[in-house]
Amino acid sequence: MTTAAATPQGVRRPPAVRGLTALLATTAAATVVVEVLNWSYAPEQGFGLAVRSGWALLRTVGFLVLIWHVHRGRAAARPLGLILAVTTVFAVGRLVVPRAGMPPLPGLLGFAALTLLCAAVVWMLYRSPQVGAYLVRHPGRLVIDRQGVSWRETPPRRPPVAAWLLTARVAAFTYSPLMLVPCLIAIGTIFDGKIVAVPAVVAWFVAGVLVSNVVLLDTFFLLRGKRWARTLLVAITVVVLAVDLPLCWWLLGVDGLVRDGAPLVAAAALTCYALWRAGRAGPPVAPS
Repeated sequence: MTTAAATPQGVRRPPAVRGLTALLATTAAATVVVEVLNWSYAPEQGFGLAVRSGWALLRTVGFLVLIWHVHRGRAAARPLGLILAVTTVFAVGRLVVPRAGMPPLPGLLGFAALTLLCAAVVWMLYRSPQVGAYLVRHPGRLVIDRQGVSWRETPPRRPPVAAWLLTARVAAFTYSPLMLVPCLIAIGTIFDGKIVAVPAVVAWFVAGVLVSNVVLLDTFFLLRGKRWARTLLVAITVVVLAVDLPLCWWLLGVDGLVRDGAPLVAAAALTCYALWRAGRAGPPVAPS
């Protein structure tokens, strides 16, 4: 079967890849539709709902980025699609259920359809032979050699790593935004008169920004086969949960703990599972 690495420009993509592209576009559009439904049926359209809805809508941009990776045949499309699908289900699901009463039927139907679409995306990324054979390309790099200066695909300089390590890296990168979203929502509690929360919110924000840099540094060594980097990533995950979940409960209540803590718990569980699978994996595949 012709792979993306050997596919010249202008050759039609395999049918499964074209079908995946259409599915991703449909999922992105469904995300917008479901968010509009949730907003229109919400009994309270306050600051918190606006922040959560805005974050959920950013997934539309994420799906567009994923479409670009699929078009380019990038191997990174698989872990990106997995974490995007999982966090989308949680991000949208927390907006369907109101604080009190039963959720509206249109919102439930939209959420069910979006869940099926996300499940189909993951299935095609990981179970379709045509898609798997196509998503093998490396990013382009600027190359200077005897032939001059050119921009072409080059393998990474680091050794090949297990595909699940790429998934762990992508999942860990979501820690920072998943911490910053409830932190921004907590700013509303300050305006409501809870001045004592100011130091906690500031520390929360600093922790969210710091986590992104620590994860970036740790995953640099993780993809280079350093075993201590796996242990450190697990420790980072534990610290992130220990900081974020109590603050969600204190400043946003049980409702905020469920709505904003659950997506982070899901990302943390996926990170740890990916690390575990990477330890049990066979021969590694070349990452992008």
